[in-house]
Amino acid sequence: MYTLSAKLKFFIPHAVSLKDKRAVSRSLLDKTQHRYNAAVAEVDTMDICQTLTIGIAVVSSDIGHARQSLSQIIRFMEAHAEAELIETFFQDERI
Repeated sequence: MYTLSAKLKFFIPHAVSLKDKRAVSRSLLDKTQHRYNAAVAEVDTMDICQTLTIGIAVVSSDIGHARQSLSQIIRFMEAHAEAELIETFFQDERI
């Protein structure tokens, strides 16, 4: 079994408060969770209003499928975010 994870950092230039950031975060997380069977959550920079850090985890018995799924999720989030993707960090493990 393989576990792949990614940490994505987005820049939200129009956010002037945590409320603005939360609106972007909720929208993106809801859309992603509705479309894909993966764990996604805000994982860091929770008190910085223009930076959104999201963690994604995918588990599969096939490493190719896991990589393809993670790649699709990242492309989807980048296309549907009201923010600019500025950093991506990947990690994978075999369980």
